Amino acid sequence: MSATMPAGQPAADTRPYDPTRRVAFALRADADPGVLPRVLELFAKRGLVPDTFHADRMAEDDTLAVEVEVTGMARAESDHVANCLRQIVGVTLVLASERRVGVEMAAAD
Repeated sequence: MSATMPAGQPAADTRPYDPTRRVAFALRADADPGVLPRVLELFAKRGLVPDTFHADRMAEDDTLAVEVEVTGMARAESDHVANCLRQIVGVTLVLASERRVGVEMAAAD
C-alpha cells in the first residue's frame, strides 16, 4: 500500500524553491500558549523546517518576541506566510526581511 497526498495539496517538492534566499520573520504577539504552535504550523504544513526559531517572553509588557528564519522560500510564498502570520489572533506585528546566502552556504544548510 502506498501513501498518497490528500486531494488539493501539492507535494512539498513541487513548490518553487530558491536555495539562495533566506527569509527572516520577526513578530510580536500576546503571551498566549496558542501563538507559538500556530506560527510553526504555517511552516510545517508547507513542508518547511525553519533554520532558526527563537521566542522570548517580554516581562515588561507580557508579549512574545518571535524570530523565524527559513531558507528556500520564493517571494510569493514568504509574502503569503507573512500575511497569514498577521491573521493569527494575538499577533500584533509582523516584519519580514530577506537576504541572499552563498550557494555553498545554501548547499550546507
